[in-house]
Amino acid sequence: MNTVHDSMARQGLVRPREGRMLAGVCAGLARRFGLDPWLTRLLFVLILFVIPGSQILVYPLLWILMPSEERSYASTYPPVA
Repeated sequence: MNTVHDSMARQGLVRPREGRMLAGVCAGLARRFGLDPWLTRLLFVLILFVIPGSQILVYPLLWILMPSEERSYASTYPPVA
């Protein structure tokens, strides 16, 4: 599973920590393709009407396969003065 996560991370497909609605799949896809997250969510819902049930399979699969964005050490632990 780590090779799939590594491959997606190299391609820029990660679920961001900021801007998530549910799991961050649409936000990650939007960031990767340079779109607004709301546009990506709207397209996801519109595709649901065209191909019913497709997102019920696709969203959880991407949730599992797309790695979560890593926190940087600096943002997690602020410097001590």
